[in-house]
Amino acid sequence: MEIYVEGLCKSYGGRPVLTGLTAVFRPGITCIAAPSGTGKTTLLRLLLGLERPDAGTIRGADCRWGAVFQEDRLLENLPAAGNLRFALGEVPGEAGKLLARLGLELGDARPVREWSGGMKRRLALARALLAPGEALALDEPFTGLDGENRKRCLELIRERGEGKPVLLATHDLAGLEGAPVVRLVGR
Repeated sequence: MEIYVEGLCKSYGGRPVLTGLTAVFRPGITCIAAPSGTGKTTLLRLLLGLERPDAGTIRGADCRWGAVFQEDRLLENLPAAGNLRFALGEVPGEAGKLLARLGLELGDARPVREWSGGMKRRLALARALLAPGEALALDEPFTGLDGENRKRCLELIRERGEGKPVLLATHDLAGLEGAPVVRLVGR
């Protein structure tokens, strides 16, 4: 599966954020690298169908996506299992093992509001990786993570994203050497 964007443009309040972006996203991780405010999140939102471009075309993105947004978007009063159940309909059988690899416990009964920011981020990533889908959109998935947790998360992203386009928006390309990079430039 490949996703194509051609001549993609998007502005907010007359301020251009994306201007004429053309790219092909193939299976595997593609890094979307840019300074803050230069269109990484906008590009992902366009691909997910959450916004419409002002101009240009998108082909191949009308599929099921797993996504991590800049905000964790967790239900703060529910524990891990409740958050997974809400988003996925049921807790997949492999959820316990995947969470354990991320240093989390499926059976942790505490509401996630009592968790650290890094724990919440890992749960948000786990939810996206467990979602059935053909592509992944990951917006700053390593925010708030130390080096060891970032490494674990990246390992799982590579495993679970095998054969899928994985668009990973980031400021930090550490550990992503060799992955194609689409660089967005500020306007």
